[in-house]
Amino acid sequence: MSNDLFKALSSKTRVKMLKTLDKKEMHISGLARELNLSTPVVARHVKILEREGLIEITNFGNTHVLRSNIKNIHRVFDLLSDSYEIELPKGASMLDALKKVSGIEVRKVDDKEFVASIDGKEGFYVYEVDGMRPDATVDKVKIEKDSVISWNKLIPVPLKKISVKVK
Repeated sequence: MSNDLFKALSSKTRVKMLKTLDKKEMHISGLARELNLSTPVVARHVKILEREGLIEITNFGNTHVLRSNIKNIHRVFDLLSDSYEIELPKGASMLDALKKVSGIEVRKVDDKEFVASIDGKEGFYVYEVDGMRPDATVDKVKIEKDSVISWNKLIPVPLKKISVKVK
């Protein structure tokens, strides 16, 4: 991955392009019209977004159809997360794994244990084992094979922003 991913996302124009392409596929000239920009300007931005894997281009003759590959934006968060490698016996619980990693605070409420904070950041956390979300709490999930456990903080992400003006 290129170190220019943050730079690619720092442009308001490129972010608008990604949002537009996330809704529908378009060719370069159509995207230029949609954003009220010249085709050469859009083409320069497209090259940057394509290089970073944020959009895909399919060629149909001389027509270049663009589509968002915005799921790759999660790579940014992967870059920022800490990674650990630990060893546990087969059948150990997810809770046993957590106890081996510094910075994770586990709290017990009634008979259930849950992650209350990671590196002092309180909030709501969910976890995945090999990309899948288990339907059980951390003390109930048993580790039977080499696995990758990912902890994700549920962060409110605005999907719509509404400005209200009072008369």
